[in-house]
Amino acid sequence: METTVLAAQALATGLIGAWLTLGVRDNILHPAVNETYTAEVMAMTRMRAEYPDEFAHVAHRAVTNRAVQKWAFRLVVAAELMAALLLWAGVIALLLAIFGTVSVETGQSVALIGAMLFTAVWAGFLIIGNHFCYWFCHDGAQNTHYQMTLWGVGTMILLAIG
Repeated sequence: METTVLAAQALATGLIGAWLTLGVRDNILHPAVNETYTAEVMAMTRMRAEYPDEFAHVAHRAVTNRAVQKWAFRLVVAAELMAALLLWAGVIALLLAIFGTVSVETGQSVALIGAMLFTAVWAGFLIIGNHFCYWFCHDGAQNTHYQMTLWGVGTMILLAIG
């Protein structure tokens, strides 16, 4: 049973690692795709246009400085990259644990750290997005962030109970 649990943990960790790796790849090769929307959320651009009365109450939260917006995006990409690397290290460690080369605790711990960072990235988007009231006009992004947070939590639970 231990081998099956370790295989399931490696698979679950690898799946979120693969998903995040693709996102990191795109954020590095095509930063304008996501950086544009990150800047839009921080500037509260859509809320300002579509909900001007509500925006008036929270306009002081808007961050329109492009240098700050770009810095924030780069910070996110760095966190995503770190999470992806830790997730893949966790997958390798779990696979090595199956063959007895690495202890089970080490494999699970490395994978859990990666899954925690994965989850923290998406929960961070939810928290920071909440500050910028992104539920007004970026509900698709918010929904994705919720799903990724839950996927990360599910993976953490699998890693913790194994």
